[in-house]
Amino acid sequence: MIAEQKNICIAFLGNALYDSRIVNLTNSLKEEGCHVSVISFDWFISPKDHSDKGVKVFKLTKGKFSLIFYLRFTLILMRELFHSKADIYFAEDLYTLPFVTTIAKLKRTKVYYNSRELYAFLGGLRKRQLLQFVVKQIEKFFIKKVDLVLTTGEMDSDYLEKFYDIRNTMVIRNIPLYQTAAAKIDYRKIFGIAEDKIILLYQGVLLEGRGIPLMMRAVAKLPQTVLILLGDGEQKNNFRKMADKLKISERVIFAGAIDQKDLITYTTGADIGLSLIENISISYFHALPNKLFEYIMAGLPVIVSDLPQMKSIVEKYQVGEAVNIENNGEENILTTLKRWIEEPERLEIYRTNCANAAKELNWQAEYKRARSKLLGIA
Repeated sequence: MIAEQKNICIAFLGNALYDSRIVNLTNSLKEEGCHVSVISFDWFISPKDHSDKGVKVFKLTKGKFSLIFYLRFTLILMRELFHSKADIYFAEDLYTLPFVTTIAKLKRTKVYYNSRELYAFLGGLRKRQLLQFVVKQIEKFFIKKVDLVLTTGEMDSDYLEKFYDIRNTMVIRNIPLYQTAAAKIDYRKIFGIAEDKIILLYQGVLLEGRGIPLMMRAVAKLPQTVLILLGDGEQKNNFRKMADKLKISERVIFAGAIDQKDLITYTTGADIGLSLIENISISYFHALPNKLFEYIMAGLPVIVSDLPQMKSIVEKYQVGEAVNIENNGEENILTTLKRWIEEPERLEIYRTNCANAAKELNWQAEYKRARSKLLGIA
Protein backbone atom coordinates (compact mmCIF):
# COMPACT_ATOMS: atom_id res chain seq x y z
CA MET A 1 0.00 0.00 0.00
CA ILE A 2 1.18 3.56 -0.67
CA ALA A 3 1.24 6.18 2.06
CA GLU A 4 -1.41 8.36 0.44
CA GLN A 5 -4.27 6.95 -1.58
CA LYS A 6 -4.35 8.42 -5.08
CA ASN A 7 -7.31 8.91 -7.41
CA ILE A 8 -6.50 7.86 -10.97
CA CYS A 9 -8.58 8.56 -14.07
CA ILE A 10 -7.83 6.70 -17.33
CA ALA A 11 -9.36 7.66 -20.70
CA PHE A 12 -9.19 5.48 -23.80
CA LEU A 13 -10.82 5.45 -27.25
CA GLY A 14 -11.41 1.71 -27.17
CA ASN A 15 -12.94 -0.90 -24.92
CA ALA A 16 -10.80 -1.00 -21.77
CA LEU A 17 -12.11 -4.45 -20.88
CA TYR A 18 -10.38 -5.90 -23.94
CA ASP A 19 -7.16 -3.95 -23.51
CA SER A 20 -4.49 -5.82 -21.53
CA ARG A 21 -2.41 -2.70 -20.90
CA ILE A 22 -5.28 -0.92 -19.15
CA VAL A 23 -6.53 -4.03 -17.35
CA ASN A 24 -3.09 -4.77 -15.90
CA LEU A 25 -2.33 -1.15 -15.03
CA THR A 26 -5.73 -0.71 -13.37
CA ASN A 27 -5.36 -3.84 -11.27
CA SER A 28 -1.82 -2.95 -10.17
CA LEU A 29 -2.86 0.55 -9.15
CA LYS A 30 -5.83 -0.80 -7.21
CA GLU A 31 -3.51 -3.18 -5.37
CA GLU A 32 -1.52 -0.11 -4.33
CA GLY A 33 -4.65 1.30 -2.73
CA CYS A 34 -5.48 3.73 -5.52
CA HIS A 35 -9.03 4.46 -6.61
CA VAL A 36 -9.14 4.00 -10.39
CA SER A 37 -11.87 5.12 -12.77
CA VAL A 38 -11.79 4.31 -16.48
CA ILE A 39 -13.61 6.05 -19.34
CA SER A 40 -13.66 3.97 -22.51
CA PHE A 41 -15.66 3.37 -25.68
CA ASP A 42 -16.82 0.54 -27.94
CA TRP A 43 -18.27 0.47 -31.45
CA PHE A 44 -18.01 -3.22 -32.39
CA ILE A 45 -20.17 -4.84 -29.72
CA SER A 46 -22.84 -3.81 -27.24
CA PRO A 47 -20.97 -3.18 -23.99
CA LYS A 48 -22.23 -4.00 -20.54
CA ASP A 49 -22.40 -1.50 -17.73
CA HIS A 50 -19.24 -1.91 -15.69
CA SER A 51 -19.45 1.30 -13.71
CA ASP A 52 -19.59 -0.69 -10.46
CA LYS A 53 -16.02 -1.81 -11.17
CA GLY A 54 -14.86 1.71 -11.93
CA VAL A 55 -14.90 1.04 -15.68
CA LYS A 56 -17.35 2.80 -17.98
CA VAL A 57 -17.74 1.62 -21.57
CA PHE A 58 -19.79 3.97 -23.75
CA LYS A 59 -21.31 2.72 -26.97
CA LEU A 60 -20.42 4.66 -30.12
CA THR A 61 -21.69 4.04 -33.63
CA LYS A 62 -19.44 4.22 -36.66
CA GLY A 63 -21.47 5.41 -39.62
CA LYS A 64 -20.67 7.12 -42.88
CA PHE A 65 -19.77 10.38 -41.18
CA SER A 66 -16.66 10.29 -38.99
CA LEU A 67 -17.40 13.79 -37.73
CA ILE A 68 -20.52 12.59 -35.89
CA PHE A 69 -18.56 9.70 -34.35
CA TYR A 70 -15.81 11.97 -33.02
CA LEU A 71 -18.25 14.65 -31.92
CA ARG A 72 -20.17 12.16 -29.78
CA PHE A 73 -16.89 10.75 -28.43
CA THR A 74 -15.71 14.27 -27.54
CA LEU A 75 -18.95 15.26 -25.80
CA ILE A 76 -19.07 12.11 -23.68
CA LEU A 77 -15.39 12.25 -22.80
CA MET A 78 -15.46 15.92 -21.82
CA ARG A 79 -18.58 15.40 -19.72
CA GLU A 80 -17.00 12.50 -17.85
CA LEU A 81 -13.66 14.26 -17.40
CA PHE A 82 -15.35 17.43 -16.16
CA HIS A 83 -17.13 15.49 -13.41
CA SER A 84 -14.08 13.41 -12.52
CA LYS A 85 -11.72 13.94 -9.62
CA ALA A 86 -8.18 12.61 -9.92
CA ASP A 87 -4.62 13.18 -8.78
CA ILE A 88 -3.27 11.67 -12.00
CA TYR A 89 -4.95 11.52 -15.42
CA PHE A 90 -3.88 9.01 -18.07
CA ALA A 91 -4.53 9.79 -21.74
CA GLU A 92 -4.26 6.26 -23.13
CA ASP A 93 -3.91 7.32 -26.76
CA LEU A 94 -3.55 10.34 -29.01
CA TYR A 95 -7.33 10.66 -29.43
CA THR A 96 -7.88 11.38 -25.73
CA LEU A 97 -4.66 13.38 -25.26
CA PRO A 98 -5.98 16.92 -26.02
CA PHE A 99 -9.08 16.56 -23.84
CA VAL A 100 -7.42 14.80 -20.91
CA THR A 101 -4.52 17.25 -20.89
CA THR A 102 -6.83 20.28 -21.00
CA ILE A 103 -8.94 19.05 -18.09
CA ALA A 104 -5.92 17.98 -16.06
CA LYS A 105 -4.33 21.40 -16.48
CA LEU A 106 -7.58 23.14 -15.50
CA LYS A 107 -7.76 20.95 -12.41
CA ARG A 108 -4.01 21.45 -11.77
CA THR A 109 -3.24 17.76 -11.56
CA LYS A 110 -0.70 15.48 -13.19
CA VAL A 111 -1.30 14.05 -16.64
CA TYR A 112 0.44 11.12 -18.34
CA TYR A 113 0.32 10.31 -22.05
CA ASN A 114 0.47 6.67 -23.09
CA SER A 115 2.03 6.76 -26.56
CA ARG A 116 1.13 3.19 -27.49
CA GLU A 117 2.35 3.78 -31.02
CA LEU A 118 4.03 6.54 -32.97
CA TYR A 119 0.65 8.02 -33.83
CA ALA A 120 1.96 10.55 -36.32
CA PHE A 121 3.47 7.67 -38.30
CA LEU A 122 0.71 5.07 -38.28
CA GLY A 123 0.40 2.94 -41.38
CA GLY A 124 -3.05 4.34 -42.14
CA LEU A 125 -1.63 7.87 -42.44
CA ARG A 126 1.13 7.15 -44.92
CA LYS A 127 -1.03 8.20 -47.90
CA ARG A 128 -2.89 10.99 -46.11
CA GLN A 129 -0.27 13.70 -45.76
CA LEU A 130 -2.60 16.49 -44.66
CA LEU A 131 -4.08 14.40 -41.85
CA GLN A 132 -0.61 13.23 -40.87
CA PHE A 133 0.52 16.86 -40.62
CA VAL A 134 -2.46 17.72 -38.40
CA VAL A 135 -1.76 14.73 -36.13
CA LYS A 136 1.88 15.77 -35.77
CA GLN A 137 0.90 19.31 -34.80
CA ILE A 138 -1.66 18.15 -32.24
CA GLU A 139 0.76 15.71 -30.66
CA LYS A 140 3.62 18.20 -30.72
CA PHE A 141 1.53 20.81 -28.88
CA PHE A 142 0.12 18.56 -26.15
CA ILE A 143 3.03 16.17 -25.59
CA LYS A 144 5.08 19.06 -24.20
CA LYS A 145 2.41 19.76 -21.58
CA VAL A 146 2.22 16.30 -19.99
CA ASP A 147 4.22 15.20 -16.96
CA LEU A 148 5.23 11.79 -18.29
CA VAL A 149 5.15 10.05 -21.67
CA LEU A 150 4.83 6.27 -21.54
CA THR A 151 6.00 4.16 -24.49
CA THR A 152 6.03 0.46 -25.29
CA GLY A 153 9.69 0.19 -26.31
CA GLU A 154 13.10 1.85 -26.20
CA MET A 155 13.01 2.72 -29.90
CA ASP A 156 9.76 4.64 -29.45
CA SER A 157 11.16 6.56 -26.48
CA ASP A 158 14.31 7.50 -28.37
CA TYR A 159 12.34 8.58 -31.42
CA LEU A 160 9.81 10.74 -29.54
CA GLU A 161 12.49 12.43 -27.46
CA LYS A 162 14.42 13.41 -30.58
CA PHE A 163 11.40 14.27 -32.75
CA TYR A 164 9.61 16.45 -30.17
CA ASP A 165 12.65 17.51 -28.14
CA ILE A 166 11.37 16.07 -24.86
CA ARG A 167 13.14 14.19 -22.06
CA ASN A 168 10.32 12.73 -19.98
CA THR A 169 9.61 9.30 -21.50
CA MET A 170 9.50 5.95 -19.72
CA VAL A 171 9.16 2.49 -21.25
CA ILE A 172 6.43 0.15 -20.03
CA ARG A 173 6.20 -2.75 -22.45
CA ASN A 174 2.90 -4.45 -23.29
CA ILE A 175 3.54 -7.56 -21.23
CA PRO A 176 0.92 -9.90 -19.73
CA LEU A 177 0.62 -11.04 -16.14
CA TYR A 178 2.74 -13.99 -15.11
CA GLN A 179 0.21 -16.79 -15.14
CA THR A 180 -0.59 -20.24 -16.37
CA ALA A 181 -3.92 -21.17 -17.89
CA ALA A 182 -6.20 -23.01 -15.47
CA ALA A 183 -7.73 -24.58 -18.57
CA LYS A 184 -7.43 -24.16 -22.32
CA ILE A 185 -10.00 -23.81 -25.02
CA ASP A 186 -10.31 -26.90 -27.20
CA TYR A 187 -10.50 -25.35 -30.66
CA ARG A 188 -10.56 -28.79 -32.26
CA LYS A 189 -13.73 -29.71 -30.41
CA ILE A 190 -15.44 -26.32 -30.80
CA PHE A 191 -14.73 -25.85 -34.51
CA GLY A 192 -14.40 -29.47 -35.61
CA ILE A 193 -10.68 -29.26 -36.39
CA ALA A 194 -8.97 -32.57 -37.07
CA GLU A 195 -6.30 -33.73 -34.63
CA ASP A 196 -3.58 -33.73 -37.28
CA LYS A 197 -4.08 -30.06 -38.14
CA ILE A 198 -1.65 -27.39 -36.91
CA ILE A 199 -3.51 -24.45 -35.37
CA LEU A 200 -2.00 -21.06 -36.20
CA LEU A 201 -3.17 -18.11 -34.10
CA TYR A 202 -3.32 -14.39 -34.75
CA GLN A 203 -4.78 -12.38 -31.89
CA GLY A 204 -5.33 -8.66 -32.03
CA VAL A 205 -7.15 -6.04 -34.06
CA LEU A 206 -7.93 -6.97 -37.66
CA LEU A 207 -6.23 -4.13 -39.51
CA GLU A 208 -4.15 -3.45 -42.57
CA GLY A 209 -0.43 -4.00 -42.09
CA ARG A 210 -0.70 -6.88 -39.60
CA GLY A 211 0.35 -9.53 -42.14
CA ILE A 212 -3.01 -11.29 -42.17
CA PRO A 213 -3.15 -11.67 -46.00
CA LEU A 214 0.30 -13.29 -45.84
CA MET A 215 -0.95 -15.71 -43.20
CA MET A 216 -3.96 -16.62 -45.35
CA ARG A 217 -1.88 -17.24 -48.46
CA ALA A 218 0.43 -19.49 -46.44
CA VAL A 219 -2.55 -21.44 -45.08
CA ALA A 220 -3.86 -21.85 -48.64
CA LYS A 221 -0.65 -23.71 -49.54
CA LEU A 222 -0.50 -25.76 -46.33
CA PRO A 223 -3.63 -27.92 -46.10
CA GLN A 224 -2.50 -29.27 -42.72
CA THR A 225 -2.94 -25.83 -41.12
CA VAL A 226 -5.88 -23.86 -39.71
CA LEU A 227 -5.75 -20.13 -38.96
CA ILE A 228 -7.70 -18.69 -36.04
CA LEU A 229 -8.17 -14.91 -35.95
CA LEU A 230 -8.91 -13.84 -32.39
CA GLY A 231 -10.15 -10.27 -32.50
CA ASP A 232 -12.26 -7.77 -34.41
CA GLY A 233 -11.53 -4.80 -36.60
CA GLU A 234 -12.35 -2.73 -39.65
CA GLN A 235 -10.80 -5.20 -42.12
CA LYS A 236 -12.76 -8.23 -40.90
CA ASN A 237 -15.15 -8.35 -43.85
CA ASN A 238 -12.30 -7.90 -46.33
CA PHE A 239 -10.42 -10.80 -44.77
CA ARG A 240 -13.55 -12.95 -44.95
CA LYS A 241 -13.82 -12.21 -48.66
CA MET A 242 -10.15 -13.05 -49.12
CA ALA A 243 -10.61 -16.40 -47.36
CA ASP A 244 -13.53 -17.14 -49.70
CA LYS A 245 -11.47 -16.19 -52.74
CA LEU A 246 -8.60 -18.45 -51.66
CA LYS A 247 -11.11 -21.26 -50.98
CA ILE A 248 -9.95 -21.66 -47.39
CA SER A 249 -13.05 -20.38 -45.56
CA GLU A 250 -13.33 -23.64 -43.65
CA ARG A 251 -9.72 -23.25 -42.42
CA VAL A 252 -9.83 -19.56 -41.44
CA ILE A 253 -11.86 -19.10 -38.27
CA PHE A 254 -13.00 -15.66 -37.10
CA ALA A 255 -13.34 -16.28 -33.36
CA GLY A 256 -14.12 -12.69 -32.27
CA ALA A 257 -12.78 -10.54 -29.43
CA ILE A 258 -12.10 -12.08 -26.03
CA ASP A 259 -12.20 -10.47 -22.60
CA GLN A 260 -8.67 -10.03 -21.25
CA LYS A 261 -9.31 -12.12 -18.15
CA ASP A 262 -10.11 -15.12 -20.38
CA LEU A 263 -7.53 -14.54 -23.10
CA ILE A 264 -4.79 -16.93 -21.94
CA THR A 265 -7.21 -19.87 -22.04
CA TYR A 266 -7.82 -19.10 -25.72
CA THR A 267 -4.17 -18.44 -26.57
CA THR A 268 -2.98 -21.74 -25.11
CA GLY A 269 -5.43 -23.63 -27.31
CA ALA A 270 -3.32 -22.97 -30.42
CA ASP A 271 -0.01 -24.48 -31.58
CA ILE A 272 1.85 -21.50 -33.07
CA GLY A 273 1.51 -17.73 -32.57
CA LEU A 274 1.89 -15.29 -35.48
CA SER A 275 2.88 -11.62 -35.40
CA LEU A 276 3.77 -10.68 -38.98
CA ILE A 277 3.61 -6.90 -38.82
CA GLU A 278 4.50 -5.23 -42.09
CA ASN A 279 7.04 -2.42 -42.37
CA ILE A 280 4.61 0.13 -43.80
CA SER A 281 5.39 2.97 -41.40
CA ILE A 282 7.84 4.07 -38.72
CA SER A 283 5.34 3.08 -36.06
CA TYR A 284 5.05 -0.45 -37.45
CA PHE A 285 8.85 -0.69 -37.91
CA HIS A 286 9.18 -0.09 -34.15
CA ALA A 287 6.52 -2.68 -33.31
CA LEU A 288 6.74 -4.62 -30.04
CA PRO A 289 3.11 -5.79 -29.68
CA ASN A 290 1.50 -7.32 -26.62
CA LYS A 291 0.48 -10.37 -28.68
CA LEU A 292 4.15 -11.43 -28.87
CA PHE A 293 4.45 -11.54 -25.08
CA GLU A 294 1.00 -13.14 -24.73
CA TYR A 295 2.06 -15.96 -27.02
CA ILE A 296 5.22 -16.47 -24.97
CA MET A 297 3.26 -16.47 -21.70
CA ALA A 298 0.91 -19.09 -23.14
CA GLY A 299 3.82 -21.28 -24.28
CA LEU A 300 3.31 -20.79 -28.02
CA PRO A 301 6.34 -20.84 -30.32
CA VAL A 302 6.20 -17.68 -32.42
CA ILE A 303 6.83 -16.63 -35.98
CA VAL A 304 7.34 -12.87 -36.25
CA SER A 305 8.46 -10.45 -38.92
CA ASP A 306 12.12 -9.50 -38.58
CA LEU A 307 11.46 -5.98 -37.34
CA PRO A 308 14.17 -4.99 -34.83
CA GLN A 309 12.35 -5.00 -31.47
CA MET A 310 10.39 -8.21 -32.08
CA LYS A 311 13.41 -9.95 -33.57
CA SER A 312 15.51 -8.98 -30.56
CA ILE A 313 13.07 -10.60 -28.09
CA VAL A 314 12.61 -13.76 -30.16
CA GLU A 315 16.34 -14.29 -30.66
CA LYS A 316 17.32 -13.40 -27.09
CA TYR A 317 14.92 -15.92 -25.55
CA GLN A 318 14.94 -18.45 -28.44
CA VAL A 319 11.15 -18.75 -28.53
CA GLY A 320 10.66 -18.99 -32.28
CA GLU A 321 11.92 -17.40 -35.48
CA ALA A 322 11.91 -13.99 -37.15
CA VAL A 323 11.32 -14.07 -40.90
CA ASN A 324 11.75 -11.52 -43.66
CA ILE A 325 8.27 -10.77 -45.01
CA GLU A 326 9.28 -7.93 -47.36
CA ASN A 327 11.23 -10.05 -49.84
CA ASN A 328 9.63 -13.40 -50.74
CA GLY A 329 7.63 -13.11 -47.52
CA GLU A 330 5.10 -15.78 -48.40
CA GLU A 331 7.83 -18.30 -49.25
CA ASN A 332 9.79 -17.48 -46.10
CA ILE A 333 6.72 -18.09 -43.94
CA LEU A 334 5.95 -21.32 -45.78
CA THR A 335 9.53 -22.55 -45.42
CA THR A 336 9.50 -21.90 -41.68
CA LEU A 337 6.12 -23.55 -41.12
CA LYS A 338 7.07 -26.62 -43.19
CA ARG A 339 10.30 -27.01 -41.20
CA TRP A 340 8.42 -26.78 -37.90
CA ILE A 341 5.80 -29.30 -39.04
CA GLU A 342 8.53 -31.72 -40.14
CA GLU A 343 10.56 -31.22 -36.94
CA PRO A 344 8.09 -31.31 -34.01
CA GLU A 345 11.01 -31.52 -31.56
CA ARG A 346 11.89 -27.96 -32.57
CA LEU A 347 8.50 -26.80 -31.29
CA GLU A 348 9.05 -28.58 -27.99
CA ILE A 349 12.34 -26.72 -27.47
CA TYR A 350 10.65 -23.40 -28.21
CA ARG A 351 7.82 -24.23 -25.79
CA THR A 352 10.33 -24.92 -23.02
CA ASN A 353 12.11 -21.64 -23.78
CA CYS A 354 8.77 -19.79 -23.65
CA ALA A 355 8.19 -21.08 -20.11
CA ASN A 356 11.61 -19.81 -19.04
CA ALA A 357 11.19 -16.44 -20.79
CA ALA A 358 7.80 -15.88 -19.14
CA LYS A 359 9.52 -15.71 -15.74
CA GLU A 360 11.18 -12.47 -16.89
CA LEU A 361 8.70 -11.13 -19.44
CA ASN A 362 5.71 -10.50 -17.20
CA TRP A 363 3.64 -7.53 -16.07
CA GLN A 364 4.50 -7.94 -12.39
CA ALA A 365 8.20 -7.37 -13.13
CA GLU A 366 7.48 -4.56 -15.60
CA TYR A 367 5.23 -2.68 -13.17
CA LYS A 368 7.64 -3.11 -10.28
CA ARG A 369 10.35 -1.40 -12.33
CA ALA A 370 8.09 1.55 -13.24
CA ARG A 371 6.09 1.83 -10.01
CA SER A 372 7.90 4.66 -8.22
CA LYS A 373 7.96 6.97 -11.22
CA LEU A 374 4.32 6.26 -12.06
CA LEU A 375 3.11 7.08 -8.58
CA GLY A 376 5.55 9.92 -7.97
CA ILE A 377 6.98 8.34 -4.82
CA ALA A 378 10.51 7.66 -3.64
